[in-house]
Amino acid sequence: MTTIKLHYAPHTCALASHIVLEEVGADYAINRIDFSVAQENSPEYLALNPKGRVPLLETAQGNLTETPAILLYLAQCYPQANLAPLDDPFALAELQAFNSYLCSTVHVAHAHRMRGSRWADDPVAITAMQDKVPQSVLAGFRHVEENYLHGPWVMGEQYSIADPYLFTLAQWLEADGVALDLIPRVIDHRARMLQREPVQAAINAELN
Repeated sequence: MTTIKLHYAPHTCALASHIVLEEVGADYAINRIDFSVAQENSPEYLALNPKGRVPLLETAQGNLTETPAILLYLAQCYPQANLAPLDDPFALAELQAFNSYLCSTVHVAHAHRMRGSRWADDPVAITAMQDKVPQSVLAGFRHVEENYLHGPWVMGEQYSIADPYLFTLAQWLEADGVALDLIPRVIDHRARMLQREPVQAAINAELN
């Protein structure tokens, strides 16, 4: 019996959780939230997730939000997949520091392009935030380029929950106006991720 359900919307950070569900071989269901009709603000969805955002992971123990939390939960529930260094406190903290940086800095910089009204009411200020996106998002990815990616994967030789998260945010680089030639290792990582069957399975499920 399926005990996990992922609520997602296409082209959002929910893709990272979706990929990990595929990677670990979980028995799960998905439910598409239609942003075009503001389904995320419907009473039914807000009863599950008062934040009105995706992803939301329903589990037998309760509901989880926030991508770093969902990714770590899945790594812990499926330790056989070896997607996090669960037996090494420092390495696990490093992984969480990376995912937290994506969540708190890189994703927020990207969100200024479409959701400036979260931070300002003045149309001039919102436009200024939008104009800054190519620079601010690039700065975040340059930090990843220069200080992470310790090997073919974020944590080095071992693929982990950090990789689907980085891949998901890197999917938005062109729309954010980022100069791709300045972050070649990030772009190589993105191409490497696209070769993985779980990545393709998650993408295809969300777009069909």
